[in-house]
Amino acid sequence: MRETPRDTKRSGSRWLRYLEAYALLILLIGVCVFFSVYPKTANTFPTLANLQVIFGNQSVLALVALAALIPLVCNEWDLSVGASAGLSAVICAKLLSNGTPLGMAMAAGVSLGVLVGASNAVLITKVGTNAVITTLGTAAIVGGVVTQVTGGTAQVSNIPHILTRFGSGNTFGVPNTAYVLLGVALVVYYVLVHTPAGRYIYALGSNREAAALIGLRTKLILGFTFVAAGGLAGIAGVLQVARAGGADPRIGETLTLPALAAAFLSAAAIKPGQYNVGGTIVALFLLATINSGLAIAGAPPYLAEYVNGAALIVGVALAVNLGRVKRR
Repeated sequence: MRETPRDTKRSGSRWLRYLEAYALLILLIGVCVFFSVYPKTANTFPTLANLQVIFGNQSVLALVALAALIPLVCNEWDLSVGASAGLSAVICAKLLSNGTPLGMAMAAGVSLGVLVGASNAVLITKVGTNAVITTLGTAAIVGGVVTQVTGGTAQVSNIPHILTRFGSGNTFGVPNTAYVLLGVALVVYYVLVHTPAGRYIYALGSNREAAALIGLRTKLILGFTFVAAGGLAGIAGVLQVARAGGADPRIGETLTLPALAAAFLSAAAIKPGQYNVGGTIVALFLLATINSGLAIAGAPPYLAEYVNGAALIVGVALAVNLGRVKRR
């Protein structure tokens, strides 16, 4: 049976959609190949040890990116996710330093993240404040609390060996923290894609007025996204203590920008025009791979800031334009 021009056009359009969906993944593979053959990085970049470092270190940041993703699905920004993770980390580490049982310290760290998220939810849905301004103010307040609690010093004493062994260890050659990330990512994916709650969240992001007209409790759903974001940030903070063997009071400052960049870039990967879990993970490890290769090549540290800042700008631009195209 001969292929008609219409069939050819449909086939070409399908390949373009595939290319659009997996462009970042292809770029990630290309970056890995480049740094694997580039003379300055060829001996170090493609090693198992370097891959373990990338996956192990980026697991915490990936959890923060997933935290930022959930409100972003509703087209709301949470600029406090990094600060929340930092607060959870330093409080968990400080409690452990003071002899608090491991389970209680970890629960306190996660609970603090939930508390920050709940505070954001109340201010945004009940008081009616703008999400960007609210979470930016929350981040500043949380930063002040961290400085007051720690005095600007790292919390690294009396961290239980069982926690640090888990955070720095590998199972079957894969960092333990990567397994935590995988589990959390699967849960977030399942909730967003396969549950009514997830469909409601996407409905809010698509058209909030229409969602309200069909009877969805938009304020409750929106509030839930900020609480969930706080909880994930809390988990990230506890995982940071396990990975680093303590908590640096400045850690929160380094997490927000790359996390937001990865969350925004997710709209350009896997499901173009829609913020999604798979795209977030791909985007995050693309940025991590670029930064790792640059560091090994001896590039100045500030180039990482250029990469993350540019990625955020590109991510926002792609999200806006791909979303507009999808709505058409």
